[in-house]
Amino acid sequence: MNKTLLLIICDFLLLNLLALTRWEKAEPARAKQPPVPELNANAATKDQDLVATMRESLVDEKSARDQLAEKLSATDANLAAREQSLAQLQTEKTQLTSKLTATEATAQQLGQKVAAATEQASLTQAQLAQIQRELEEKRAEAERQKLALVALEQQQVAARKQIEGLTVAVIVGEQEKKTLREQTETLKTQAEAERTDRIKVQEATTKLAAGVGQLAESSTVLSKEIRDNRPINANVLFSDFLANRVTTEFTAYRKGFLGAVNRAKESKLVLVRSGAQIYALTHIEDTVFSFFENGSDWAKIGVSFPRAAAAGVVPSLNVLAADPRVVAIPVDAAQAAALGSKVYTVAAEPFKFPEAVLISGGGEGYGEVAFKLDAAQPGYVRVDNRLLKRLFGTFAPSRGDLVLSKSGELLGIMVNRDYCALVKEFSALTTIRTGEDTLGQGTGALLDGLAARVKALPFELQ
Repeated sequence: MNKTLLLIICDFLLLNLLALTRWEKAEPARAKQPPVPELNANAATKDQDLVATMRESLVDEKSARDQLAEKLSATDANLAAREQSLAQLQTEKTQLTSKLTATEATAQQLGQKVAAATEQASLTQAQLAQIQRELEEKRAEAERQKLALVALEQQQVAARKQIEGLTVAVIVGEQEKKTLREQTETLKTQAEAERTDRIKVQEATTKLAAGVGQLAESSTVLSKEIRDNRPINANVLFSDFLANRVTTEFTAYRKGFLGAVNRAKESKLVLVRSGAQIYALTHIEDTVFSFFENGSDWAKIGVSFPRAAAAGVVPSLNVLAADPRVVAIPVDAAQAAALGSKVYTVAAEPFKFPEAVLISGGGEGYGEVAFKLDAAQPGYVRVDNRLLKRLFGTFAPSRGDLVLSKSGELLGIMVNRDYCALVKEFSALTTIRTGEDTLGQGTGALLDGLAARVKALPFELQ
């Protein structure tokens, strides 16, 4: 049987024994003395004996009472000790009450207690084994915790060292921060000084920039003035013309007395801008028309730019009011973009230079020519018609030649061997419509009228 269980049972029985004992009846029974016989007054000897006997009995009783008192004192001391022990046991009982609830319920019958104790003992054995296992686990856990504690202590030592290092780093950082603060204050002072200097420099720069701007403006004006007043080499102007001339094809068809008449001609023209409109400029004799024939009306008239064929057709030709022999062909923006050629401007100051560059035959030759104003013919200039020397031989000015100012601007077109019609504006005297059916506009009569205007001009201009 489990020793723990036996101790518990013994303690319980002892407590019950102490609780059930009636201590007030534990005094020993007093010896009853026989009644004292009545003495006769006359019997002195017997009385004396009786007194003596009673004295002895009293002595004995006193001695017995003294012994009993001593026993009672011992018993009281023992009882006090037992009461103290009982109080301790009661305290322990109170602590063990929760554990002995089942045992107290079966304390009436010892057999049942023993059986229950036996069963409890078997259960307790299993619990003991479980407790043993748990104890081993706890010991193992304690070992692990001990190891963990050691590791934790090591970590604490390392953390303490790290904290000490960080403390040193913080101190160093504070010192660096203080140094940086001082440097920042120094830099602020320097920045303020530099800002003041920068403001001064900016003010000086602004003044200098204003001066430079004025100088640049003056320089631009001066450069433009120099460029405008400096004549361009004739070779440069001719090379520029060759790179930017526009091939133009003219076609016309009409029925004649002897059969159909088909006419085609190709000319090399330049593009000229007048405001927002662009024109291709040529002499009427460089088209399919002529003032030296009397013919019927043209049934079909066509004008096209082969390089800009996809950009559309030319709807009309304008005969300029400045001279009936000068033709301006309107070119729209799409055609101009497709052609990609330089667009010349009209000379703003045609008489700035005493000489001009004359380009003959759409680029067959070129040379410098002198020209003079003619007070009688304000819209024309007289060109020196002497033979000109050029790179590939000599040639004389003729109608249709292009005249460029030495500034690179368009001056006009030669209308005959001696005179150049100045092209200043592009007002149309009349318009010749192109297309597949042009009979309705009466081109024959229109051309005859233009020829009559030319014949009406002074003889030197015809």
